[in-house]
Amino acid sequence: MSDPATRAAELLKGHRESIDRLDAILVYTLAERFKHTQSVGRLKADHDLPPSDPAREATQIARLEKLATEADLDPQFARKFLTFIISEVIRHHEKLQK
Repeated sequence: MSDPATRAAELLKGHRESIDRLDAILVYTLAERFKHTQSVGRLKADHDLPPSDPAREATQIARLEKLATEADLDPQFARKFLTFIISEVIRHHEKLQK
């Protein structure tokens, strides 16, 4: 039987390995999301559409807050996270329109 410190170290290692895998999933997921938003930005630029869609953004934020609540994640954190992503998307769309 292993001592408590060794067992704790093994558990910590396992959690950190899971966190590392999840971080990789997040990065690849964000990259895929931004590929699509870049396509949306080009489409908007080609058709003289505004870079921002406040109604869509509000709907997405409400949707994400609901999902966060269902997933037992702080909905305010989810709102801040999506708001940051949306601001980056809009910034990219504005650059494409110039």
